[in-house]
Amino acid sequence: MSQEYRTEKDSLGELQVPAEALYGAQTQRAVDNFPVSGLPLPRAFIRALGLVKHACAGANRQLALLDSARADAIQQAAGRVAAGEFDAHFPIDVFQTGSGTSTNMNANEVIAHLASDSALTVHPNDHVNMSQSSNDVIPTALQVSAALEMHEQLLPALQHLAGTIDHKGHELKDVVKTGRTHLMDAMPITLQQELNTWRDQLRDGIARLQNSLPRLQALPQGGTAVGTGINAHTDFGAAVASELTNQTTIDFSAQANPFVGLASQDTAVEVSGQLKTVAVTIMKIANDLRWMNSGPLAGLGEIELPALQPGSSIMPGKINPVIPESAAMVGAQVIGNDTTITVAGQSGNFQLNVMLPVIAYNLLQSIQLLGNSARLLADRAIAGFKVNEAAIKAALERNPILVTALNPVIGYEKGAAIAKRAYAENRPVIEVAMEMTDLSEAELKKLLDPAALTKGGIHD
Repeated sequence: MSQEYRTEKDSLGELQVPAEALYGAQTQRAVDNFPVSGLPLPRAFIRALGLVKHACAGANRQLALLDSARADAIQQAAGRVAAGEFDAHFPIDVFQTGSGTSTNMNANEVIAHLASDSALTVHPNDHVNMSQSSNDVIPTALQVSAALEMHEQLLPALQHLAGTIDHKGHELKDVVKTGRTHLMDAMPITLQQELNTWRDQLRDGIARLQNSLPRLQALPQGGTAVGTGINAHTDFGAAVASELTNQTTIDFSAQANPFVGLASQDTAVEVSGQLKTVAVTIMKIANDLRWMNSGPLAGLGEIELPALQPGSSIMPGKINPVIPESAAMVGAQVIGNDTTITVAGQSGNFQLNVMLPVIAYNLLQSIQLLGNSARLLADRAIAGFKVNEAAIKAALERNPILVTALNPVIGYEKGAAIAKRAYAENRPVIEVAMEMTDLSEAELKKLLDPAALTKGGIHD
């Protein structure tokens, strides 16, 4: 069946637009101009763009700049855009004009089309875009979308992962294992101590992200074209922030200096940096789990992760640590996204950053990936892993590094000699120490008690 078209026009002239499309000429020009990746801006961004347009209409009505009939019609249409009814009508590629003007006009055209009827004409520029510029709408939508995804998805997911680790650690508080530094045997620790390290890394990451939120939630809307607020009421930015707060219950505010929000993307770079730190934490947890699960016979074999799927198309019975592997790949992607955002962030030429769409895409992808991965790690790896206490105990009993606890009594050199002999003869260190020192078996058992050694320090 052949595609049907209608004729639309803009300031450059006429062109053909698919008959069923809700957008107009400027969107179609962008579709034609940017057949780059096939990647549209994500749902979270379109949602935020609808919310921003809804808030702008409300602010314009509040400031007596827009009549109630048009404000109501725009808000109704923008609400439907925010709800995801018309995502198919936002087809523009991420790799478009750096200001995101094409996407702003896409929203203006779709909302104007939906809001207009035989009794009411709503113009995409004069009404939907009133008091606005793409140069403040797009960075505002970027920040609103990231803030919403942080509050609603990522932070709860990270808190869930940290809580799951805390619960698992409490279950394993009495399991003493060999610690490792440089992947080599070291002094003993408890599994709870190991898991609590992950937990507190995550809690630090959560705190870092939360510390960024006040800047993320300070919006440049009202700066319009270059930051001066041309064609906008001086109270417009504050009114939009108030409208968005009412819609979302997130405490948005007007940025004190909107020039900053247009000319730079320092806040996005900051948030991405914190996301990268969380990604590094996720990768550390994932890789620790992979090592602890390695084997089951020829590796460490300390834990057994849940068996989720066959691990090989050729080796029957093989089970792989698929969730930690997935999480490690997420970490790599987020670190790569941060590099893109960092490069894009320095493209603030004079009064406008001109890599806004790619910043939005990568920032939102990082937030989404980390949130999803955190929940999978919690629910499909950490909550259900089993501990191989026999393997842990066997390795611990033969760990010559336990001799470190004897240093204050026999000295480093003597301790080194005992450790070397224990390694060479594959014997427990306590047996060798009984032969090479004057300490009694009772004294050695007390000094070399692995559980006591996990408490650190020198105890009376």
